[in-house]
Amino acid sequence: MAEPESKSGMARRLGVLDASSIVIGSMIGSGIFIAPSLMAGFIQTPGLLVLLWVTGGILTVCAALSMGELAAAFPRAGGQYVFLKEAYSPLWGFLFGWTFFLVVQSGFIAAVAIAFAKYLGVFFPFLGEDTKLFSLALAGKTFSLSTAQVASILCIALLTVINIRGVRSGAVLQNIFTIAKVAAMLLLIGAAFLFFKGSFKNFTPLLKPVLPVASTLPLFAALAVAMSKAMFAYDSWNSVAFVAEEVRDP
Repeated sequence: MAEPESKSGMARRLGVLDASSIVIGSMIGSGIFIAPSLMAGFIQTPGLLVLLWVTGGILTVCAALSMGELAAAFPRAGGQYVFLKEAYSPLWGFLFGWTFFLVVQSGFIAAVAIAFAKYLGVFFPFLGEDTKLFSLALAGKTFSLSTAQVASILCIALLTVINIRGVRSGAVLQNIFTIAKVAAMLLLIGAAFLFFKGSFKNFTPLLKPVLPVASTLPLFAALAVAMSKAMFAYDSWNSVAFVAEEVRDP
């Protein structure tokens, strides 16, 4: 039986599991492992840090509900590009599309790939950032290429090739990675409760603001910067909107 097609001819071959995996797999990434330590560099009050995560989560849920309504109303490929084009004008959709392509998404993909290569270097030291393939001095500056950078480039290229082969091959790989990441997170949480002796003293002082000794930021600025790290970890909640035209029942 042939898959139903959208008006543009794109096959609607993604189901609930596939669409959910795109969001879950995109959100559970390097951000959750990197952000907490970065946030602690700006505010060192456990209660406030937890409060920032909760606040960021509430904001993310509100935004995701809005995005879900928009994607269901305009189930076309493009995500925010489509919504800005329909709500304001093609100009704003055009500007957003090129900004997203050249800066936002490409920068995000590069950051995630570098984080992947950095942690890969922990298990395989020869792929670490300290292994330089070559260095070039030019105009008073030194440019170098490490094995970690090459690994991140190859990772992006490999995932691109898999997705170019078809929507199903990309969906299958996404589902496998998502299930593996969720399972790993559950094992990590379970191990923390079973094998390590925690203490509620780690949550004191609960809400009394404590800034790092070397901090030059006022409290509100420190909270704002720390919150930005939490929002980075929550990012990609809107990723399924980009493939709304390939979902069977948007």
